[in-house]
Amino acid sequence: MALDRNKKVQVVSEVGELLDSSKLTVVAKYAGTSVKSLQQLRAQSADSGTQVRVVKNRLFKRALQGNNKFKDVDLGLLNGQLLYAFNSGDEVAPAQNLAVFAKEQPQIEFVGGFNGDGQILSAEELNALAILPSKDQLRAQLIGTLSAPLSGFANVLSGNVRSILNVLSARSEQIS
Repeated sequence: MALDRNKKVQVVSEVGELLDSSKLTVVAKYAGTSVKSLQQLRAQSADSGTQVRVVKNRLFKRALQGNNKFKDVDLGLLNGQLLYAFNSGDEVAPAQNLAVFAKEQPQIEFVGGFNGDGQILSAEELNALAILPSKDQLRAQLIGTLSAPLSGFANVLSGNVRSILNVLSARSEQIS
């Protein structure tokens, strides 16, 4: 179904707002992916705050040109059937979501992306971002690293007390 002029203006405006607020925008090929699979991708991505949109490239290019951060971006990578993943809260979630989904649907392929500063990221850079741990995983690792010396120290101290109690217990059994 063709979009009328007002709907196109609305789409360009929505995409412009998503670009402006997004910390990472990922562009990926999706040719050959079923509608049901794309709906599943959208649902999985929504859990991490990522919004996946399929937008005509022409409208996406207009949204890029209408944004000061992205005015000078080379639009050469925007060819073919593309989907766009936006996330305003996490710098790596869109890349991770698409990489996980691409394991089930190998036709999903990174084309490139844009960071929040308007710089272009290559497909290789997006693959590197996709294998990074999430923010929650990094927080858990940090807490584990910080608590490890403290728990080790507590175990050493309790070991000495246990040893003294074992010696006293053994001595009391010898006397009785």
